[in-house]
Amino acid sequence: MFSQAFSGSTEVIALGIAPGEMLLETVEAAVKEHNIKNGAVVSGIGTLKVARMHHIVHDRFPPDDRIYLIEKPLEVSSISGIIADGKPHLHMTVGYRDEWSVAGHVELGCEVLYLAELIILKFNGLALDRHYDAERKISLLGPKG
Repeated sequence: MFSQAFSGSTEVIALGIAPGEMLLETVEAAVKEHNIKNGAVVSGIGTLKVARMHHIVHDRFPPDDRIYLIEKPLEVSSISGIIADGKPHLHMTVGYRDEWSVAGHVELGCEVLYLAELIILKFNGLALDRHYDAERKISLLGPKG
């Protein structure tokens, strides 16, 4: 387990993404523009024309991810995640009309339909990174260094 308290300064970045823009690519650009090394996406909503996500397909190690593409008008009910060492790791839940909802890890290639709105907290002074666990073949959150 990794646990670290943080009591330093925090900034809030509001991000509005317009029709036709790419969700994760725009978040990555905002991370660079605002020099966000460590933070959290604490709120995200919107609509997508195309969603590209992945989810796990079994419960063994190493993980096996399945990438899937949904090309329908989708409501985004939530986007959240952690930014460690300048790299966002986001998950979202999307729904199609009143028929179904799915959740997964956000991949490059999600196109905004009408809008997307996110709130990012930037943690100044907190140093996080993901460390590769060679035995399990996964990256785990931990301290930078």
